[in-house]
Amino acid sequence: MKEHLKHHVFTVISELAGQLNLQVYAIGGFVRDIFLARTSKDIDLVIIGNGVDFAEKIAAKLKVKAAVYKNFGTASLKYNDLEVEFVGARKESYRADSRKPIVEDGTLEEDQMRRDFTINALAISLHPNTFGELVDPFEGIKDLEAKLIRTPLNPIETFSDDPLRMMRAIRFASQLNFRIDEVAVQAIKDNKDRISIVSQERITDELNKIILSPVPSIGFNYLFDTGLLHKIFPQMVTLYGVDYIDGKGHKDNFYHTLQVLDNICETTNDLWLRWAAILHDIAKPATKRFEPGHGWTFHGHEDKGARMVPKIFAQLKLPLNEKMKQVQKLVQLHLRPIVLSQSVVTDSAVRRLLFEAGDDIEGLMLLCKADVTTKNEYKVKKYRNNFELVQQKLKDVEERDSIRNWQPPVTGTDIMQLFGLKEGREVGIIKNKIREAILEGEIPNQRDEVIAFTIKAGQEIGLKVVAS
Repeated sequence: MKEHLKHHVFTVISELAGQLNLQVYAIGGFVRDIFLARTSKDIDLVIIGNGVDFAEKIAAKLKVKAAVYKNFGTASLKYNDLEVEFVGARKESYRADSRKPIVEDGTLEEDQMRRDFTINALAISLHPNTFGELVDPFEGIKDLEAKLIRTPLNPIETFSDDPLRMMRAIRFASQLNFRIDEVAVQAIKDNKDRISIVSQERITDELNKIILSPVPSIGFNYLFDTGLLHKIFPQMVTLYGVDYIDGKGHKDNFYHTLQVLDNICETTNDLWLRWAAILHDIAKPATKRFEPGHGWTFHGHEDKGARMVPKIFAQLKLPLNEKMKQVQKLVQLHLRPIVLSQSVVTDSAVRRLLFEAGDDIEGLMLLCKADVTTKNEYKVKKYRNNFELVQQKLKDVEERDSIRNWQPPVTGTDIMQLFGLKEGREVGIIKNKIREAILEGEIPNQRDEVIAFTIKAGQEIGLKVVAS
């Protein structure tokens, strides 16, 4: 352990612990990550005594300022590349209607007992007499080796006391590719209704961490199987299942969505592209129809899905800003490159896609590639080859016509001055004609040519040029 405690901050902490004869331990994620061979810059310290006083003395020695949170009995400081948090050892008890604990001073063992999982209850002594010794009363090391998420105490009590721990258990399983202890899984099922006392912001924070994990389907499968997903994100649950009529079924859109999500995670860490993968088919249940002689259809699910995005973001307390609009746009357009890849790609179709997607075109192409989940290798190869053709066409048209984030070379003000107009219907008609002509390739995206076209378009609706 000592080789992982060579940073100067540990030397200062150990020396002061010896001088004050205080037991001080590094605990939690920093210790866990040593055994997972992961670098951690956040250090949690538990002091058998007054954590705030100890933090202020350490801050003085390091010549930094400690941030003190007296209401919580904690303090923290930043030193070089590390963030260190100090808290006195404590034990906790809970009321049934709140996840806010009643806190009392406690021993190290009581502090470790209150931790959420055995792998987060590991502690390393920083006192000079026992420096580097591991304290592992709940066999957290064995659980790390077994890749197991388990609670120090009875999981029913653990999850009932703080229901957010159910989300955290699933988040750690997803991040680390661990399995959750079967007793703990059952406890989550039994306590799922308790998630209602947790704020939506906290729930969504854990959900986003699951989405950002290497293979998010691990977490979503746990959320679904335990019933938590039904409580926190019921719209996604409606994707589950297959209906049959006349022997014809459709794919299970829940598991298809998880596959698309896992697929896009191979190419991007962007949270909002991952959200677009989750929501790209969210309206399929609402648009599902069976057409005799044809089979199941989901006509218009991209339009309805895009309209659902703001409500879902508001419900989950996700940001209602440009990120939401980006996801909405990707949901709206997610079928377009697929359609292009199945037919002869015209320049006008590519211009329209570039115009509508703007700077999100690369993300849209990543989403569409991820959306190919067929097991038919021939189809996969065909789609991928066609997507490459579409991407090359996008590149060629963009370089030639500069359509991405297109702004017309002739503005509404130009049109009004040219024909002596005020704002009104005629200006809108001419602007639409200009846009369509450029997107269809009838005229180049250059001012002189567009001015000439504008004059002609105005004359066609009875306008006269009054300014050059």
